[in-house]
Amino acid sequence: MQLEFEIVVFGLFLMSLLYSSVGHGGASGYLAILSLSIYANEGDLWLKQYAWFLNLIVAGIAFLNYKKEGFHNFGLSWPFLVTSIPFTFFASSLKISNGGYNLLLSLFLIFAAWKLILGKKRDTESSVATPKLSHALLIGGLIGLICGFVGIGGGILLSPILIINGWAKPKTAAATSAVFIWFNSVAGILGSSISNHLVALDNITPFALAVLLGGFVGSKYGSENAPQNSIRYLLSAVLLIAASKRIFEIL
Repeated sequence: MQLEFEIVVFGLFLMSLLYSSVGHGGASGYLAILSLSIYANEGDLWLKQYAWFLNLIVAGIAFLNYKKEGFHNFGLSWPFLVTSIPFTFFASSLKISNGGYNLLLSLFLIFAAWKLILGKKRDTESSVATPKLSHALLIGGLIGLICGFVGIGGGILLSPILIINGWAKPKTAAATSAVFIWFNSVAGILGSSISNHLVALDNITPFALAVLLGGFVGSKYGSENAPQNSIRYLLSAVLLIAASKRIFEIL
């Protein structure tokens, strides 16, 4: 048990290191690590709240580092936040069956793995466009629903949308995603706590210290370069293994 605990802590550190380098909180990675351990038996509420709490630490650090470098654009962030926060709160307050949660989490982990493998960010010299308010509000709301159901902050969904549509360059997208993740994580914790309860946070201190260190190093490094592809592929494999484990539990 002690060895497994230490492996989990190290895995959380690695996930925070990678995800914070691109402005993400790392919830999909934390969910994967925890799903492969004895903590998978704690249930969906425990998993989601722990992922959101760890998100607060890493996304907060990432946002401060990117903001300090001048990459945050409030005008870009707020339209997505206006709808994502209430929708995350609403979805997190709903109760779904373990089978339904396992399916949603498995699908999302597969998507996250695909993004890690193929989702290279494009950093061009072309000017960025401003998203239409209606588009930003709609996208924010839809991502918020997914955040509340699965237990993520939504950065892994928002970042590619911002870049592919030419609404932000990678580092601006990272800053926007970080603040997006932070507020959605708060909404998720509040929504799930009010409708259910706040889970016991017995293990949060060692987990928090691990992601605090990883988040600090990763977000500082991310302002200069991206993680090596070999690390991306390794973490993608972890996500896929976790997804497979959840699918087998459904069958």
